[in-house]
Amino acid sequence: MTIGLHDAEKEHMKRKTFPNLALMKLSAWHKSRKDPVEWWNPLVSYERIYSSKVFDFTPENPYLPAGTIRGGTGYPDIPLNSQLPPEIDRMFPDYTLYPACDYAIGYLTRGCPNHCRWCIVPQKEGHVRPYRRWEEVVRQDTDKLVLMDNNILASDHGIRELERLIGSGYRIDLNQGMDARLVTPEVAKILSRLKWIRFLRFSCDQRSQIAPLCRAIDLLGKYGIKPYRIFVYLLVTKDLEDASFRTEALKIYRNINLYAQAERNDRMGINPSSLQLEFQQRYIYSGCYRKETWEQYRERKSI
Repeated sequence: MTIGLHDAEKEHMKRKTFPNLALMKLSAWHKSRKDPVEWWNPLVSYERIYSSKVFDFTPENPYLPAGTIRGGTGYPDIPLNSQLPPEIDRMFPDYTLYPACDYAIGYLTRGCPNHCRWCIVPQKEGHVRPYRRWEEVVRQDTDKLVLMDNNILASDHGIRELERLIGSGYRIDLNQGMDARLVTPEVAKILSRLKWIRFLRFSCDQRSQIAPLCRAIDLLGKYGIKPYRIFVYLLVTKDLEDASFRTEALKIYRNINLYAQAERNDRMGINPSSLQLEFQQRYIYSGCYRKETWEQYRERKSI
């Protein structure tokens, strides 16, 4: 059976390098059955085509033929809780699809106990639960491991696996961010002893998270983690005053890294305004937030 794979984000974002885990597992499964696998080419006829689309704002390819097996949260007509069959999900990913990828990706836990208004994870994956041991996820040809767990600190299994990674030689990145409210002194000690690819990532999507995040940063500081190694995701809703307040509150930590994400959810009909995008792209991404407030920025731009 000849197999064609379609990565909607890879097609749309020409510089996209982050691999699609589902497609890599599908490739590995089909190759284990001796099926030829390649990236979908509209000029070639395949016996089966898989298309994965992660983001709802990624355009759909109108030339994908009828019968294409589609998956991913980016397709609005696909149920959020759809999953790979267990025999495919168990496969070790086929990294040859993304030769530029020099790290392993995967999950140690799935799901999240929280039910934040803007997040689809509880609908998609359910409550937090154990998923893999770190030895099942790492690659032998690299010491880098990118974990995509949505709330690893909410799981005893997740914390144990992080602790077991200490001294393993692997450098990690928790690219979805950690919940600062769950950083106890014991957890802070574990995090400080891990090798990190670059940042320790957290989220600050509402004002109630400011105090726990500051407490986590202070705890980590006692174990030698400086603020310049902290990376914080900031959700930017239509309430820009709130986003500005959170930004100013966190600037007490010199050289902290903030990353704004304008709220967007096509399934819920939520699209960012031009001001939300300006806050994200012009004010935060450019680093203007480091030297002026949002109000000062807006005043300067209006002159």
